[in-house]
Amino acid sequence: MGREPVAVVGGGSWGTAIAHLLGREDRPVRIWVRNADLARQVNEERRNPKYLPEASLGAGVQASADLSEVLAPCRTIFVVVPSKGLRDVARAMAGHVDGDRILIHATKGLEGEGCTRMSEVLREETTCRRIGVLSGPNLAGEIATGHPAATVIASRYAEVVEVGREALVGPRFRVYASRDVVGTEWGGVLKNVVAIAAGVSHGLGFGMNTMAMLVTRGLAEMTRFGLAEGAEIETFQGLSGVGDLVATAFSPLSRNYRVGVALAQGQSLETITQGMCQVAEGVRTTQLVHARAGQMGIYMPIVEAVHRLLFEGISPEAALADLMAINRNPYEAESVYSRVG
Repeated sequence: MGREPVAVVGGGSWGTAIAHLLGREDRPVRIWVRNADLARQVNEERRNPKYLPEASLGAGVQASADLSEVLAPCRTIFVVVPSKGLRDVARAMAGHVDGDRILIHATKGLEGEGCTRMSEVLREETTCRRIGVLSGPNLAGEIATGHPAATVIASRYAEVVEVGREALVGPRFRVYASRDVVGTEWGGVLKNVVAIAAGVSHGLGFGMNTMAMLVTRGLAEMTRFGLAEGAEIETFQGLSGVGDLVATAFSPLSRNYRVGVALAQGQSLETITQGMCQVAEGVRTTQLVHARAGQMGIYMPIVEAVHRLLFEGISPEAALADLMAINRNPYEAESVYSRVG
């Protein structure tokens, strides 16, 4: 890629962290933010004071609220906006990109009752076909402060992975390749629901035995669901599966984890979400996955418990009691291959 400029569409914490990685050695990076005042602050202070102030941005990083200005010089575009708004942003991008562009999204969410994945939204709204997904155990705050980390870029096109890897890889950031777009996207989506459950466990004062149970059984649910959607089992054993799940379920930097902790402390979902300046994708994801699992006959008791906690008014203690009272064949339940196990 040389000194070719790269675009980042989205100026939240993760979009800023990606711009931080891309902007090493003063590579030209264009980052789109919705607010012109924030764009001015980013350019003046060389950081994003609203979403990720700890991330220093290279001299080549320039922010703008003008989407066409950001996209025009860039062949490679990282799309990092919440799932709820991605279609509108993709539709706005459509007039400024052609089939020669490479799109790599880093959004861990779904759209609508059909559970449309983000790569599908980009394919529907733009002429771009070389599309990839970036996902893994990537807490923005840790990356901003230089903690060693790794991610996965998945695409059916080798060029997408190669270009994305070259742009992002550095002394403390590794990039792995995958062709399993479906599994990589579902891994990033499903782990958010389990992270809410893990936050509840921590908020109730339970220790590592409980957390290990939730994370292990949560991974089994994620894998069962992913396989039913056409994913590869190996994906859930890697960075974008168990790796992302561990980081999200155990860290207070995770927004979904913090939602669970707050629920355990007696706060209402409305109060929690109103107090967050960024989206916790797991809340909406729980609704969508719960409905789809029911339609497909996939056994997901943790998803069921989180759904009842978020939307049906039961207490955290009651949700946990229901999980512990499940009476099934434990050997059948251990199999991730079984749709009913």
